[in-house]
Amino acid sequence: MATSQVETVTTGADKARLGAAVALVIAGVAGFYLLGRQGAVAQWGALVLGLAAAFVVFMTSESGKAFAAFGRDSWKEVKKVVWPTRKEAIQMTAYVFGFVVIMAAFLWLTDKTLEWVFYDLILGWK
Repeated sequence: MATSQVETVTTGADKARLGAAVALVIAGVAGFYLLGRQGAVAQWGALVLGLAAAFVVFMTSESGKAFAAFGRDSWKEVKKVVWPTRKEAIQMTAYVFGFVVIMAAFLWLTDKTLEWVFYDLILGWK
């Protein structure tokens, strides 16, 4: 079985884009707190503007492009899934719930039996 290795080449420009995206997020958060006296609209505007600018800069980097490609591929795979009908989902949920109730009763019964054996029969504490 052969192993495939993925080599990631990160250029200086790509690192600069990622650094700029981080700086824009920090600037947006700082703007939110520094514009506290200007009102909520200015605060939230600075935050949203900083985050939106950071998103745009991030999406132009290689990491952002890879993230977008991953999202597209994931969405294609989700479309291939054969989802259960409502009746099947309800039946499976009922099976799981029934199993949980039965298992809880079994564990409670086991616990009480061991408690009775150890405390009453062996140690005579009760």
